[in-house]
Amino acid sequence: MYWEDKGYLLSKLKYSENSIIANFFTSDHGKFSGIIYGATSKKIKGYLQIGNVFHLNCNIKNEVRIPTLKVEIINAVTPTFFENQKKLYCISSAMSMIKFLTVENQTNKKIFYLINDFFTFLKKDNWIKNYIIWELNLLKEIGYDLDLKNIVNKETTDNKTTYFVQSSSQKKEVPTFLVDTKIENVDKKDLLKGFLLLGNYLEKKILSPNNIKIPNSRTDFLNLVNNSL
Repeated sequence: MYWEDKGYLLSKLKYSENSIIANFFTSDHGKFSGIIYGATSKKIKGYLQIGNVFHLNCNIKNEVRIPTLKVEIINAVTPTFFENQKKLYCISSAMSMIKFLTVENQTNKKIFYLINDFFTFLKKDNWIKNYIIWELNLLKEIGYDLDLKNIVNKETTDNKTTYFVQSSSQKKEVPTFLVDTKIENVDKKDLLKGFLLLGNYLEKKILSPNNIKIPNSRTDFLNLVNNSL
């Protein structure tokens, strides 16, 4: 079987001296892995950056062998951010989240468009806030909608409104920007609360039941944000 598509590079792993196994999220075929022969050549090595967009030619000879891929660069997105360490870490975190949370060979156009959106807001000033909301939307698209607007409680003290969710054992504050996503200015404290809230939900509801740990790239990005904001 042979097909053509376009996709974002999520990860790459050395396969042989001159080849890699690359994982992409594609427009029409969802998450897909294949071997790229000659990936260490000067012609394409420099383009094989996580997050870049490629035109893919896939050849699947049988169900046992790993498919082979020929790639051509469409848009070298990631090099735009080479001088911004936090944004590079954010790209790594986002692509890892897509890889860990999606199913192989399952088409999902909405997730592909989410990746498009990711690289659009990454150029803006409030990109960290938007990334946290992006993670929230990603969880929704894979079937884990927190639906915060409908489950939070609200209380007002001294003209200040706070949101929280409450169970029989604990009361947990929800940063306002996760309920009212139109808020532009979010302080460091609330950004970190947003990261931790989604991280705890991700680990408890999705990853731990499947014996999977939160991607190191997300933890590294969170640590960098915590130390630099």
